[in-house]
Amino acid sequence: MRIPEIPPAKELIFEKAAKNLLELMQDPALNKRLHELNEGYPYWDRFKHTVKGFNYDASLLWSYNKLLRDRSVSRIALSNLSGFDFKYNMTNNMLKSLHRFDMYIGGAMEGRTIIPQDEKNRYLISSIMEEAIASSQLEGAATTREIAKQMLRTNRKPNTIDEKMILNNYLTIKRVLEIKDKPFSIDLILELHSIITNSTLKDKDNEGSFRNNNEVNVVDGSTGEVFYIPPTFDKLAELMSDFCTFANHESIEFIHPIVKGILLHFFIGYIHPFVDGNGRTARAVFYWYLISKGYWLVEYMSISKVIIKAPAQYAKSYLHCEYDENDLTYFIDYNLKSMDLALDSLQSYIQRKIMEKQNLFYLIQNEHVNERQADILKSLIVDNQKGFTIKEVQNKFSVAYQTARTDLIGLDVLGYLKERKFGKKLIFFKSENFEEKLEKALKN
Repeated sequence: MRIPEIPPAKELIFEKAAKNLLELMQDPALNKRLHELNEGYPYWDRFKHTVKGFNYDASLLWSYNKLLRDRSVSRIALSNLSGFDFKYNMTNNMLKSLHRFDMYIGGAMEGRTIIPQDEKNRYLISSIMEEAIASSQLEGAATTREIAKQMLRTNRKPNTIDEKMILNNYLTIKRVLEIKDKPFSIDLILELHSIITNSTLKDKDNEGSFRNNNEVNVVDGSTGEVFYIPPTFDKLAELMSDFCTFANHESIEFIHPIVKGILLHFFIGYIHPFVDGNGRTARAVFYWYLISKGYWLVEYMSISKVIIKAPAQYAKSYLHCEYDENDLTYFIDYNLKSMDLALDSLQSYIQRKIMEKQNLFYLIQNEHVNERQADILKSLIVDNQKGFTIKEVQNKFSVAYQTARTDLIGLDVLGYLKERKFGKKLIFFKSENFEEKLEKALKN
């Protein structure tokens, strides 16, 4: 990824082009176009190309546009330390997204049918797995989604550091759900980091500890080029204390809870308190805050699964803020768009599962099987070589061990499955007559 071009300083308009200020202010067509352009809140590199046909110098327009943006800006002083004054704007598009999230992922809608009540545990386990995998892959974990999900479902011990990262992320998200009602504290953040990095760092002393040197920079993984130099380690205790104060207390100026969760995500990355695992910790903190504020559906949304499709844009949203006067709008805008896509994906997933459930209705009608057993049969239709252990079924459907065992043995008795013993472990595969029995059941 190339380092973004640093924008011209807005002071340019006073130093070199003050005489043009009145002309720009009195051009209604120009101001209308700039207003429309700012709905997308472009960074300098996109802005300068977009305004080529505006009949003014791009640097001049950028400086003037910065003045327009600053008229409605909100400001945040995270700490009394130098360099921790931030600002952000809210565009109409961002407000529309927030309204949608308030309608669909907030506590008031929990009674609605966006997720069928009897499917909540199952969807939750699946979404936690997806987020754990994608968040780890964002940090370089090299394994496929299929292998990772199989590991989590079967409780298989991880074979590699990459698989260990995914398991750690999975356990971290589950821990976030347990502490969702607790206030933010340095101890809890360190606890999350220790779970995230458990047995994955070169030096075990760095697990659950702030870094104790200044050797950590944000760099391009392929070129080694330095993108960002974080605060010195001797300031971390004060900064993280200020971070917890900001997280736990309401500001004088109202900050929408989703926006505040995104800001907390950014601040962890900006402070960069750990040797490694900052990104994963930041995303865990984001989930923690939103769930604590009643946005229950966030538990079922994998934001990282969206981010990983274009990780360079995620990194650039950080850098655009840092290179443009600590303007957090870029990061807020990017994350709201990612949440929009994650919500779309969740809704599509649920609708698809409802349709699959309807398609299995005929099987359930004509055979003595329950919905879990019908789902197992559907999985075997898709994957001819797949086998199920009792533990995997237990994790997949979030049921008791005995319930999972009864489901599999029941399908064995009906002739759909055949059990095989591998050491002390039972694995259930398709029987030789699987296709014949299934076809007969669907015809009846």
